[in-house]
Amino acid sequence: MTFTPHGKHLIAGEWIGTDTTFQSQPAHGPAHAFSHGTPELVNKACEAAEEAFWTYGYTTRQERADFLNAIADEIEARAEAITEIGTQETGLPEARLQGERGRTTGQLRLFASHIMAGDYLDRRHDEALPDRAPLPRPDLRMMQRPIGPVAVFGASNFPLAFSTAGGDTASALAAGCPVVVKGHGAHPGTGEIIAEAIHAAIEKTGMPKGVFSLVQGGNRTVGQTLVQHPLINAVGFTGSLGGGRALFDLCAQRDKPIPFYGELGSVNPMFMLPAAIANRGATLGEGWAGSLTMGAGQFCTNPGIAVVIEGPEAEAFVEAAREALSRSGAQVMLTDGIAEAYTTGAAKMGAQTGVQSLLTSMCDTREAKPFLFKVAAEDWLGNHALSEEVFGPLGLVLVVKDAAQMEQIARSFDGQLTVTLHMDGADADAARRLMPILERKAGRVLANGFPTGVEVCESMVHGGPYPASTNFGATSVGTLAIRRFLRPVCYQNIPAVILPTDLV
Repeated sequence: MTFTPHGKHLIAGEWIGTDTTFQSQPAHGPAHAFSHGTPELVNKACEAAEEAFWTYGYTTRQERADFLNAIADEIEARAEAITEIGTQETGLPEARLQGERGRTTGQLRLFASHIMAGDYLDRRHDEALPDRAPLPRPDLRMMQRPIGPVAVFGASNFPLAFSTAGGDTASALAAGCPVVVKGHGAHPGTGEIIAEAIHAAIEKTGMPKGVFSLVQGGNRTVGQTLVQHPLINAVGFTGSLGGGRALFDLCAQRDKPIPFYGELGSVNPMFMLPAAIANRGATLGEGWAGSLTMGAGQFCTNPGIAVVIEGPEAEAFVEAAREALSRSGAQVMLTDGIAEAYTTGAAKMGAQTGVQSLLTSMCDTREAKPFLFKVAAEDWLGNHALSEEVFGPLGLVLVVKDAAQMEQIARSFDGQLTVTLHMDGADADAARRLMPILERKAGRVLANGFPTGVEVCESMVHGGPYPASTNFGATSVGTLAIRRFLRPVCYQNIPAVILPTDLV
């Protein structure tokens, strides 16, 4: 099944074109023309979403679950076409797109099951005490309710799982919130075919047309208009620190500020403890290299920094990583811009005081090869630039003198999505001292694994203290993600006949 994009926006059930267009820039295959988004289209989509909320926000859990499952069905019905256009636009291999499609449909179905269980409603009831002295107590009930229309920005590195029908969209729709998606310019055709699947599910299940809209392309004004639109109640975003912070500030500057749930990436440090390094340093070095280069390093959980205690065992770990990285071939990056930023970031890293280059590469226009650097703790602590993310397969070995300095390094890190301990039994005391520090630094703490790969399940947390994300109490993966788009409402002495169905 071949898919040829028509290049239009989906606005409340209508495919709408505009006078100006932009060309996609695929890694291979044909380029296509797509209509530029406009503030007028954003306004129309937001108004339709608000109108749809009066119906969709009050649907039953069963109706919303059926809708989410229908979206998953329609995506699977377009499986081959999605893989074809997705690989062309992003350069990602077919197996990666197929796996990501499964993750996308899986999280839609997960949220369908989650809302049917009802636990997310957090229902509470304090019965009336009319005879209590000195004052009676009214009947009080509480439940989580949807907040209204939500804006979602597609991610560059996950064209399916974090974009048009990704986790932000799935959790917002599960909560009862209509969604307006700002598609990412790196994969507009993929966004369009997923929007077609959602549109088909809307028609199949009889949902209001304005429950979903997709606006493609456009300049910064389009995104600014979306996050500042008075009918938008929250924003979900996955992307760069600079872009996310700019949108976060716009949300805060509104007459009525709204929450901005931005997942902004991190360097995901690994702490390599002495016994683990001594017993299996070479294996750990090879494993790090594999995680570092997976998907050309274009994961927000890419483990960019390894912290080691100086000594021959650490050097063996470093050499094993260097050798494994040197065997890694060039990989196509998502966009020319990302590839250019990677090359620039690597050059900046190599020019920093005290940084030793262990492996350098020559990168073609849209291809990436690994870089590996080493730096002493003293030089790293005095230079914040060394802690900044370089999006791609770049690793930095941070060498410390002893366990005490390793703890000092741990305290110095900014917020992270993940931190990892590599440890053996003899490392337990050192790991125990690190744990209180690490759990304050990240949303997910791992032992003896690599953070690339995020399980979509009830207990996953994909978020962390700023700058990893803009809201440390939220996650963009896992069923807890639904809480971002709900708020508690207390009902006092409300007659049962007019209470929400889920409270009766």
